[in-house]
Amino acid sequence: MAVKSTRTPWMPAPEYGRSLRGLTINLLVRDIAAALPFHREVLAAASVHVDEDFAVFRHGDAEWCLHADHTYDRHPLYPQLMGVAPRGMGAELRLHGRDPDAAVAAAQRLGFTILAPAADKPHGLREAYVRDGDGYLWVPDVPLPP
Repeated sequence: MAVKSTRTPWMPAPEYGRSLRGLTINLLVRDIAAALPFHREVLAAASVHVDEDFAVFRHGDAEWCLHADHTYDRHPLYPQLMGVAPRGMGAELRLHGRDPDAAVAAAQRLGFTILAPAADKPHGLREAYVRDGDGYLWVPDVPLPP
């Protein structure tokens, strides 16, 4: 297990927790530093905070968090997390407003898996299916013109 950060946090955890509203997403990742290129370049997300344990990203109105596996060492999911099953199976993480063509180009350049290239869909979106380094399926999309 990796050592948890001993640095002063960017803000007290209870303060951040109380600030959250609506639906939030916490993704467990093997290594925060290794996850950064996908979130910054493929998803074009802004880093709100990054340290070796935890990261917060924002794109438009969406905000999500990454937690390093070692921060869940006391969580009930930890034993299953250390198994071999792919992460995120059965979930689609949709990032509305991210150009799927640009996301696919960045993913290809960085060596991430493209499950489906950008395409116009009958439900009015242009979207692509891209897996990040931890196996989560991201669907960047933009609305098609009427």
